[in-house]
This record gives sequence, C-alpha cells and structure tokens, in this order.
Amino acid sequence: MTAHAPTAVQAEGVGLRAGRGGRRRDLLADCAFRVPRGAVCGIVGPNGAGKSLLLSAAAGLVRPHSGRLTVLGQPAGADALLADVAYVDQHRPLYPRMRAAELLAMGRDLNPRWDHDRAAELLELGRIPLDSRAGSLSGGQRSLLALALARGKRPRLLLLDEPLSDLDPLVRRAALGLLLGDVAEGQGTVLLSSHVLGDLEEAIDHLLLIDGGRIRLAGELSELLAAHRLLDRLGLLECQAGLAPWRVHPVDPVDEEPRHLTLVRVDQETRTEAAEAELPSLEELVVSYLRSPSVAGWLAPGMRPGRYGDADQNGTGTVAA
Repeated sequence: MTAHAPTAVQAEGVGLRAGRGGRRRDLLADCAFRVPRGAVCGIVGPNGAGKSLLLSAAAGLVRPHSGRLTVLGQPAGADALLADVAYVDQHRPLYPRMRAAELLAMGRDLNPRWDHDRAAELLELGRIPLDSRAGSLSGGQRSLLALALARGKRPRLLLLDEPLSDLDPLVRRAALGLLLGDVAEGQGTVLLSSHVLGDLEEAIDHLLLIDGGRIRLAGELSELLAAHRLLDRLGLLECQAGLAPWRVHPVDPVDEEPRHLTLVRVDQETRTEAAEAELPSLEELVVSYLRSPSVAGWLAPGMRPGRYGDADQNGTGTVAA
C-alpha cells in the first residue's frame, strides 16, 4: 500500500482533551498521520494514552480542540459520514432489554446498506439466540452482538475499541477472520485498538503507537519492522565505530551484557546493507519505544499527511512532540 493510496483517516496537528471543566487535560497534542483506505490499522499504547479518545474523535463523538481530523475526505463527525462509519465502543453500549432480533431490525431500519447475513454470521459464531435480550448475554456475546450491528452496516470505516478482549481464543480468531475478510474483499478500512499484540501481529498491516501525548510510531507494519534491527552489544559497537556499512540510532538503552539485544533504527540509505541483521517482532518494537520515551518517534513516509512529518536528510519522517 503506497503513500498515494486514497486516505481513510488523516490528522493534521490534532489535539484532544479529556475530562470536564477545570479537570480537562490534554491527552494528545499535535498529532499528524494518515491511514490509507483498505488498511487494517492497529492502535496500541499504554492505558490512558488516548487510544479510545482518538477513535471517538474519528467517530465524530469528540471534537479536537486543535488541528483538523478528516474521515473519508470529510470532517470527522460530518452528517455525510453517518452511513459510512461504524464504531464499537469498548463498553459495548446496547439496549439491555431489547432482543437480538429487535436490535438487528433496528440496524436494518437505520442503515441503507444493511446486510443481515453479515450480521447473522457473528451471532451464529457466538451461539446467540435471536430471542435473547442483550442484558442477559455474556460479555463475549455482547461483544459479538455489537460487532454484528457494526458489520451489518457495511461501513467504509470500522472503528473498534478493544473489540475482542473478552472473547475466547477460538471465537476471537474466527471473528477477526470475518472482519479481515471484509477488508480483503474491498469492504473498507479498519482501525482497532488492542492490548493483545499477538492478535494484532497476525491481523494488522499498519500501526499507530501512542504514548506520552504523541504519535510515537506510525506506518505500514512491514515498513516499520524493516526500518529497525536487533543488535547485540558487539554489533552495535561495530556500527557506532563505523566498522559496519550501515548507520543506526539506538532506541533501547544500550545494555552492558554482550548477549542482550538492543533495538536500533537504521538510516534508510544504509538499510539494504543491514539485511543480515535480525528483524524485531511487533512486541519487541512496541515495548522498546514505550520504555524509551525520550527517543524521537518515527513516522513512515506512507503515513505522513501532506503538511506534516517532512522527510529529514535520511529520508525518514519524524513525529512532532
């Protein structure tokens, strides 16, 4: 997926605040990124980092106090997006006294592209009887019912906040497979937040890492991983002494133990020479940036909106604090 792909979500200098009255505080500041259409983008970060707030803003439920947030070419929350955006909040707000069949009927009446079969697949996956009331369902079944209502809408953008956390592993994998199948068939874009990095690594093709009020990492997952390597102390010293034909920037603190591995970012023009070095996993990449908050973030070229994250002399994008 290239930087020239149409854009699903774009943030330009976006700031978001949480709380009320005098207790309002900035959670995100000067956020700049783009997510191309057709992507499955994972949003990760520590608790309280602003992942849910960003999804709420994309859904139009929260307005940025600064900057510009656009969704499918429209300002987030525009009336024109009502039929195109579906959002599943982490609290799964459903009318507890309504039966599953009644909720599906409401989805049909409110959404012009309603697809009953797509919704019913998720109900069957959770063995949810159509005559059961939402309030009587287990947590996992409520999640599947909420996902069914969102999927049946046939949205062009699906926003999911911790959508699979209370599902058992088999059902979680099957539900995720259905959602990813929709994207593979050209049925839209997915942004999902999750703490289960193992699930994300199998599912996503793009990543946003949020921490300390900033976007710390943003890009196509394969590109982010390819821009980093894991080095032992000897390999790092060789690079820093100019004995290796490629230049690196440590992300992790350098460990005195020779066998411990350090995550480094490789300068773009020397990345080919670094092909022999070990690539990190998604978890190693995320954890290293989280434990090194003073290290500058990295915004891959394909995730840079037009006026933000200008390339530096090495051709890499940087993230504004």
